[in-house]
Amino acid sequence: MLNLISTVDLDFMAFLRWWRRELGLLVPEKVKRLVTDKQGFIIITPELSRLHFSVEDDGERRFLTSLERTEGSAAMFQQRVAQDESLAKAAVILRLPVGMGLVRELSFPVAAKENLQQVIAYELDRYTPFKADQVYFAVRPSEGPQEPGLIKVSLVLTPRESLDALYEDVRAIGLLPVFADYEGVPNLLQSSRNRYNLLPEKYRQKTPQIPFIIHTSLMVLACWLFIGVLVLPVWFQYQTVEALTERVKGIEKEAKKIKLMQGKVDEAINETQKLLDEKTDMPMMVAVLDALSSLMKDDTSLDYLQFSDGHLQIQGQSPSASTLIGVLEASELFNNARFVSPVTQDNVSKLERFQITVDISKKSDGHEKTL
Repeated sequence: MLNLISTVDLDFMAFLRWWRRELGLLVPEKVKRLVTDKQGFIIITPELSRLHFSVEDDGERRFLTSLERTEGSAAMFQQRVAQDESLAKAAVILRLPVGMGLVRELSFPVAAKENLQQVIAYELDRYTPFKADQVYFAVRPSEGPQEPGLIKVSLVLTPRESLDALYEDVRAIGLLPVFADYEGVPNLLQSSRNRYNLLPEKYRQKTPQIPFIIHTSLMVLACWLFIGVLVLPVWFQYQTVEALTERVKGIEKEAKKIKLMQGKVDEAINETQKLLDEKTDMPMMVAVLDALSSLMKDDTSLDYLQFSDGHLQIQGQSPSASTLIGVLEASELFNNARFVSPVTQDNVSKLERFQITVDISKKSDGHEKTL
């Protein structure tokens, strides 16, 4: 059954090591060799009075030579190195054979993870037949699933006398080992994951600062490149959108100005068209006067004439003012003729005084219509 109550252990340093290892897989081998001076591994395994040398490079392992643990072995090994220059750049590994070490599988509470080395050193005689001052030991996390609240580790140890003697023999040859492990639980040479080291602190090599600085700089550069790959496209898109937005705003302002000007132009055109329509719809005043003079007989006189808003108002005298309504209505130019005041008779001339208003007909599409 799936346990959903188990605590999630987030190890940031383990993540960085994993990330460094994965990035290392992407780096070409030629570039790696420019960063570090180590190429391949020389694995030294002791057997009674002899030392067996083998080489591992790119996952391939081959036997190199076997030398006596004597003072003359150094010269013989240097001759072999002279024949193969790649051996001078290889990292040296001490691998203890079965019988020279001991492995114990142990379980501890998770709370003991931070100071696990001290806990094991304090109670080493409980887990092994040795005391802490008799052996060199290292702890390696066990593979496989872990029980909730517990951590499983492999305790690897070797007698101090055996490792000290082996170290001195290897150093006499002119080699300095990087780490020592046990053949029962060997380290993966191509990966630093879960790597342990049986060498005490006094025998361990100091990490050169220049390769470390270069490697760290490459990691930082890779981080910035990764961030740049994620951020720069988004930033460029944002800048493009901002530039387009500014251009759209400018175009909108110009469009509003043009629209406003277009409105004013349309308004002027409409006003002009109205004036033109009024001018073209209404007959010319000359035509109105000509038609009026032809309709009025010689015995009829006009004293007053006014034209306004399509209406023509006339005043005058006529022997028979009532007949003028029919005369004006019979014309195509006049319509809706009517008296606006009573007809009166002049005492002197004995003629009827009249005041008539008539609508002027206007033309549209060749047809007349009343205004």
